[in-house]
Amino acid sequence: MRNSKLVSLEEAIKRSGLQNGQTISFHHHFRGGDKVVNLVVDKLAQMGFKDLKLAASSLSDVHAPLIEHIKAGVITGISTSGLRGALADAISHGLLAEPVVFRSHGGRGSAIANGELKIDVAFLGASSSDELGNATGHGSKSICGSLGYALPDARYAKHVVVITDDLVAYPNMPQSISAADVESVVVVDSVGDSSKIAAGAIRDSKNPRDILLAKQAAKVIINSGYFQDGFSIQTGTGGASLAAVKYIREEMLQRGIKASFALGGITAHMVKLHEEGLIGKLIDVQSFDKVAAESIAVDPLHKEVSAVEYASGQHLGSATHALDIVILSALEVDTQFNVNVLVGSDGIIRGAIGGHQDTAADSALSIIVCPLLRGRIPCVVPKVTTLITPGKSVDVVVTEYGIAVNPGRPEIKEKLEDAGLNVVDIKDLAAKASSIIGTPDPLPFGNKVVGVVMNRDGSVLDKIYNIE
Repeated sequence: MRNSKLVSLEEAIKRSGLQNGQTISFHHHFRGGDKVVNLVVDKLAQMGFKDLKLAASSLSDVHAPLIEHIKAGVITGISTSGLRGALADAISHGLLAEPVVFRSHGGRGSAIANGELKIDVAFLGASSSDELGNATGHGSKSICGSLGYALPDARYAKHVVVITDDLVAYPNMPQSISAADVESVVVVDSVGDSSKIAAGAIRDSKNPRDILLAKQAAKVIINSGYFQDGFSIQTGTGGASLAAVKYIREEMLQRGIKASFALGGITAHMVKLHEEGLIGKLIDVQSFDKVAAESIAVDPLHKEVSAVEYASGQHLGSATHALDIVILSALEVDTQFNVNVLVGSDGIIRGAIGGHQDTAADSALSIIVCPLLRGRIPCVVPKVTTLITPGKSVDVVVTEYGIAVNPGRPEIKEKLEDAGLNVVDIKDLAAKASSIIGTPDPLPFGNKVVGVVMNRDGSVLDKIYNIE
């Protein structure tokens, strides 16, 4: 092809004009199977780059090799939605000179679109691409489905490099990333392991406690007043959240109720309900398993959206503004209904903001599902370790010891009490947890700020300090 953009990775980097101190970006649609971040940063290190800022939609266990690049000064700053594994542990102990900037998925999309987060070069893994850069999350070697978190990068980055392991004939249609936004195309052996896109936070559960929580969450939804024909829903990826879908489905069948759409990271559970005719449309920013990834390729009512279209608080057309019900998980909830999903009880970063604060803020009914205790660790506490989602956005907290309703939603409390559900004061839940395990010792935080948590409007919510 006369105008082919095909080059080696090194040549793509040279063409981009990348300079020391600039910002590079990546997406995380391959989750634990991602191979692009390590591949690219290894090459940048070989080429002698220093002081680069890494703007990833999220980082996980597989990105532990970044530790050595941080020590060598190749990477000196990170912005992301989440951190896990050895990299998160090292940063929690003060590895990185600059604090990590944590944004929600909607917050990141907004920051890119409004210029707050400026990306010099985006390196975007794609399951397939043609020689001009029309790229998608579907290919013969790897599949990730929606590329929703890559789309703001593709549109707003100064220079875009598509990296793929499946070069197809022009035109690659329908495309997720347009060739009009792409400067270079690089072909590699593998961009990711598709079998690992469902790893980590996504899990089915047969745990009796999770099943109990799921049933209670379903009862909250069914009796909330929002469970009506045409309602919309998003669920988290925790065991109880996924299991709740099963019980909601049974009630939908009994009542003849159908949902208008399901939103967010789409799973096989939602695809099944859609194929059964119980959910009209799927709005997909991230395909959370292979079933969802395959569905979006063939179903015109399964739509890919960018992070901006999904959950930006600054764009009136984002889908979260039309969301009725969201079910979310939590590491901690406090007596003011504030939620922590990022920092563990040991002070170590071990999670992601994701779309938590976006969906909680915009939905008509936000439900947090969590056990009172995880082992010897309290989940309902007087004050969360790190504030991620403000309590004013949280409506209901479901535990195995009772259901707490935000005082700002008395009409919900009345409906649940009328239905005979065990509605309790959230302070009583915290006291119950304390009576069982006692008061934990204070965490040994140091004085160094290792992370800054942003609200979706761009303001600072909290700071994370190093753990000693």
